[in-house]
Amino acid sequence: MRRKNSWEADGGPKPGQYAQSLNGYELPIAMEVRRGRYLQSYETPHALAANQPIEWNIPLRDHDHVFLKGHRIMVQIQSTWFPLIDRNPQKFVPSIYKASASDFVPATQRIYCSPKMPSHLVLPVMR
Repeated sequence: MRRKNSWEADGGPKPGQYAQSLNGYELPIAMEVRRGRYLQSYETPHALAANQPIEWNIPLRDHDHVFLKGHRIMVQIQSTWFPLIDRNPQKFVPSIYKASASDFVPATQRIYCSPKMPSHLVLPVMR
């Protein structure tokens, strides 16, 4: 008997096709806010340079999870979680809590993928 939320391994998007639906259940296993201003130091915030690739390591810390055969991994990168988390003005200001209306500007996030800048996930494999 098939459960309503069971996932069909062949039911997802084909390689290169945008995933409009994951055909079932999604389980977030690591969600946290990583502010770019503190990428180099928590004591001395710095602005990220626009249109400049930067290495950004995100440790999963205590998130141990088993991905069974047929499971897929989704990585989401976004500049704000508003309204769940405070608004990101997208402009470097001394304090986002004192940002003025003119500080809230559009931004574009890019994921670079080339031989010189390979975006990738490093996951341990246990046998």
